Amino acid sequence: MRGLIVDYAGVLDGTDEDQRRWRNLLAAAKKNGVGTAILSNDPGGLGAAPIRELEANGVVDKVLLSGELGVEKPEEAAFQAAADAIDLPMRDCVLVDDSILNVRGAVEAGLVGVYYQQFDRAVVEIVGLFGLEGEF
Repeated sequence: MRGLIVDYAGVLDGTDEDQRRWRNLLAAAKKNGVGTAILSNDPGGLGAAPIRELEANGVVDKVLLSGELGVEKPEEAAFQAAADAIDLPMRDCVLVDDSILNVRGAVEAGLVGVYYQQFDRAVVEIVGLFGLEGEF
């Protein structure tokens, strides 16, 4: 796996502690050559500034918002847009999302899906899929 695509609402917007842990995990992934993106069904506009800041501050490589793409998860075109944004085929990407419908759509499109419920559970899968080491 060479690409990590993560949802924002319900995943990255958790507690301050979870946000810190996500930043550390994403930094470790990027350091190991993993392309990173946020794929959110957010409509975009001024309210999406906190999401866009994650790209501007280098936390992730790309931010994709469905309201700007014109397509949303779980449509295959949304996953394709995210994979394209980090220059990878979908089969080399992992989607982390708190919607089981989005995870299912990702898997059907050829990605590996991680159903997010809490950081401590998801990190075990993510670390294993990418061979990351460290405390997150």
